[in-house]
Amino acid sequence: MKKWKVWPAWVLAGLFTSFMSKAGEVEVLHWWTSGGEMKSAEVLKSMIEEQGNTWRDFAIAGGGGESAMTVLKMRAVSGNPPSAAQIKGPPIQEWGNLGFLTSLNKVAKAEEWDNILPTVVANIMKHRGEYVAVPFNVHRVNWLWANPSVFEKSNAKIPTTLEEFFESAEKIKAAGYIPLAHGGQPWQDATLFEVVALERLGADLYTKAFVELDMNVLASREMVDVFTQFKKMRNYIDEQSPARDWNVTTSMVLNGEAAMQIMGDWAKGEFAAAGKVPGRDYVCTAAFGTENQFIFNIDSFVFFKLLDAENKQAQQDLARAILTKEFQTVFNLSKGSIPVRLDMEMKQFDQCALDSMAAFKASAKSQDLVPSMAQGLATTSYVQTAIYDVVTNFFNDKDSDPYVAVSRLARAVNAAK
Repeated sequence: MKKWKVWPAWVLAGLFTSFMSKAGEVEVLHWWTSGGEMKSAEVLKSMIEEQGNTWRDFAIAGGGGESAMTVLKMRAVSGNPPSAAQIKGPPIQEWGNLGFLTSLNKVAKAEEWDNILPTVVANIMKHRGEYVAVPFNVHRVNWLWANPSVFEKSNAKIPTTLEEFFESAEKIKAAGYIPLAHGGQPWQDATLFEVVALERLGADLYTKAFVELDMNVLASREMVDVFTQFKKMRNYIDEQSPARDWNVTTSMVLNGEAAMQIMGDWAKGEFAAAGKVPGRDYVCTAAFGTENQFIFNIDSFVFFKLLDAENKQAQQDLARAILTKEFQTVFNLSKGSIPVRLDMEMKQFDQCALDSMAAFKASAKSQDLVPSMAQGLATTSYVQTAIYDVVTNFFNDKDSDPYVAVSRLARAVNAAK
């Protein structure tokens, strides 16, 4: 009689899995195409492939994501959405209302997302009580990035107020350097604008203007002052600014061509990728007078309904991977942001990140924590687009009038509500 070989249980389990299961694919739409961002995306791709799944990269260049959203709408309407897409803020609710999104509550409950995420973040990720998106991080938008060498050569000091900014900018310009590195794209114009708005208005009026869409604030004299100060900055930007991507603009500060850039802390990923050290090669500080305030941006992936069972499981694996402590650490160290989990240790993070986390917690307590209009956290995409148009047209028209701009802003926002 032939004897059957007895295999260990773990071997049988592995054989059963290999025959009975099939790895899935996750197609991910995002716009992480700069050096630091690509490195961050590669980390997630590696984790997914280690799970046995396939990562299909769907990257579309453009820091604000406008091009990516155009492509996504076409894909979704045609019935062929990606597994996940980089979407954040109010648009999550818009996609949820259209019925395109799938529930992540099963993995959310297993991983205790409600306990490890700040409530304000968790609420943004939910549609009608169901998790449909996963956050990666918390970005601070109101950062000023400075090249200390340029300041030293210009005999200027790194500004801590808006008044000091203009004083230093004059000295830097006279010394032959570009005072403010800026990319002339609508979302970058809006980023600079909202930082000036926070400094001029304060958190309360900022919220009334860009979250509550209060017409009295949008059409106020205070808003005229915002536009006035915003326009003055145009004098310190180089003529090659139009259509320049943010990361190319960051390299101007990095290489000593320009002194400063107002940009979110994703810019730090560019400095890190170039081997630059904070406090030595560059300075990160709250933008002129907003050290006790925090404009936040949260990157997230939204998950779409799929038909294929294996791909649906791969979706759940992707969602789970994003909020692991391992990924939160590696991703945010590379991206320049801070972890979104409440139970993370920050030992590996630099002083910029530690300052950001401290400011995040402090501003949350003092109610000086505000969502970014420019990055799509404060309001709907319709209102955001309306603000973009007014802000960009004003900033790039040499003869534009702040009073006229304020009137146009109020009318545009009211029409887009």
